[in-house]
Amino acid sequence: MHIWILNHHALTPEMGGGTRHYDFAKELIARGHTVTIVASSFHYARYKEMKSYNGTPYLKETIDGIDFIWFHTPPYYGNSIDRLRNMLSYTFKALRLLPKLLDTTPDIIIGSSVHLFAVYAAYRLSKRYKTPFIMEVRDIWPQTLIDIGMPKWHPLVIAMSLLERFLYKKADKIITSMPYANRHIERFTHAEKKVVWISNGVDLKHIDYTEKEPGKTLTICYTGAIGVANNLYPLIEVAEHLRSKKEIFFRIVGEGAQKARLQQLVLQKRLQNVSIEDAVPKQDVYKILQSSDVLFLCLQDSPLYKYGISLNKLYDYMASGRVVLFCGNAKNNPVKDANAGFTVAPNDIEALKESILRIYRMPQKERNEMGKRGREHVEKYYTIEHLADRLEKVLFDALRDKKEKDA
Repeated sequence: MHIWILNHHALTPEMGGGTRHYDFAKELIARGHTVTIVASSFHYARYKEMKSYNGTPYLKETIDGIDFIWFHTPPYYGNSIDRLRNMLSYTFKALRLLPKLLDTTPDIIIGSSVHLFAVYAAYRLSKRYKTPFIMEVRDIWPQTLIDIGMPKWHPLVIAMSLLERFLYKKADKIITSMPYANRHIERFTHAEKKVVWISNGVDLKHIDYTEKEPGKTLTICYTGAIGVANNLYPLIEVAEHLRSKKEIFFRIVGEGAQKARLQQLVLQKRLQNVSIEDAVPKQDVYKILQSSDVLFLCLQDSPLYKYGISLNKLYDYMASGRVVLFCGNAKNNPVKDANAGFTVAPNDIEALKESILRIYRMPQKERNEMGKRGREHVEKYYTIEHLADRLEKVLFDALRDKKEKDA
């Protein structure tokens, strides 16, 4: 099977960030398929260009057996009109250039909804090549726009609402990374059987489990994007409350629109127990996770999470075998399911502080047991091999259904 995946924000491990489609592609290639990933090389969290084009609008590379097409798209910062320009540039290039750049005909095309315009491009290309069209829902648009403050009557929200319904109806199969997103999708399409949950996961070959040795310092670490959605201000506030506890140290590693503000806040409060560091390649992230004692993740208090979460970061955390401290109100909670750490409500500073102190007082043996439960939970449910089984079945089912329909 030759698979095209249109994911505007697809990344390779050395670029830093989520590698869902890179990981799936490697596994599918190992099973005899060929995969082309179509992405933009302007990093969605670092807000910087990751490739050199020398005046051309695209770049073709083969990385670890995966064929990549990178499009040169306009820069942007935060949620501005320039971000919309970036999205549209990717979409137009995909529609105009892909048929010229790729000699082989795809058997199946996946469009990933990091935004709906990319999914629309996948739909249009599927019509051109007469292949099944798979829609992958990773963010619910335009609900994402509404949650960041855009009114429901805004023309962009209305346009995206119409496009969302259209794509749900046209998709041969719908993959969702969120376990309860079907409750939203099935409001617009009654074909319940075509909606399949395939979570994000982790490639355990990159993370060897080792128990943490006792140390003098309890290190609490966050790695990843530093944006509004990542809600890191409660961690800074708790660090201020615990500044007298010299044995507790906080690390934030990553890039994003909120990084400069966090750095300024740390300076203003004169916090010596907080380090804000630059992003590193994914293989180095794993080393940071395993050198830590507690891995921190905090979501905004948003209605979007009523459909559940599927965060690459969370599965990386659990695979590392360390205690996870999760702040969120999501419909699902893998940390709680595995008894792999502690969960508190978003922005509950007192509960967050008490959880940290409770972990601080725990014997190392008890922390290790908690971390091991997280590792075992990921091994059972969230490995790339396990998830690729489900993805491969969806693709084969879509091809079979099309053949039957065309017969």
